[in-house]
Amino acid sequence: MNDDLSLGLELADVADSITLRHFRADDLRVETKPDLTPVTEADRAVERAIRERLARARPGDGVVGEEFGSSATSSERRWIIDPIDGTKGYVRGAPVWATLLALEQAGEIVVGVVSAPALQRRWWGTRRQGAFVDDALGDGPRRLQVSAVKALEDAQISYGGLSEWTKIGQLETLLELTARCWRTRAFGDVWSYMLVAEGVADIGGVEPDVRIWDLAASLLIVEEAGGRFTDLHGVRRADGGSAVATNGLLHDATLAIVGW
Repeated sequence: MNDDLSLGLELADVADSITLRHFRADDLRVETKPDLTPVTEADRAVERAIRERLARARPGDGVVGEEFGSSATSSERRWIIDPIDGTKGYVRGAPVWATLLALEQAGEIVVGVVSAPALQRRWWGTRRQGAFVDDALGDGPRRLQVSAVKALEDAQISYGGLSEWTKIGQLETLLELTARCWRTRAFGDVWSYMLVAEGVADIGGVEPDVRIWDLAASLLIVEEAGGRFTDLHGVRRADGGSAVATNGLLHDATLAIVGW
């Protein structure tokens, strides 16, 4: 395990201790951001704690996070943080949320960590060294591998939701894709991407409006599991504002329906 991955897992431990302490707490403070999405005291506490730890461990690295923006640096390295992906569910007491951490070096995502402590599950990966998952049901970490499904008619899709597609007037496009698939489930948020990496889902995400901190860790993990991750233009990137992940075999067929 390289030093950057070790640090990423340590940061995830720090985040988990904070998020679990506030989860389902009666006194959890929730505010509405200017974009009308919720933010909790836990979101801010997690990102603040991670930034403080990085300032000590990697003082020359840049940082960009959902809650506190980007720190100026001349370094080719930057850490990308989503303190709680799935805040809306977190606020309502649903356990499907996670802290997302990624390290970008010279424009390439090289480390990704997704920690979902309420699910007792953590995924991670490093570039050219594979991706792994550990959970309470297993006997330790196991390597991730995407599915071998080749046809949409045999595929299970897990998509992020309907509202964003409705906002852009393209709901029928998403519905056309889901109608072509064998089975449809809306697990949402980062879990849809992790299900692709695990080989449980064959297509995941299919999101028209997302940000780099929502995607960077998932891109690395999906790719290291053998899958393909692009924006809806078909460009391999985490900062394109949209995303879809597949086992790779179904990517072109998926983009032929929902691609831009």
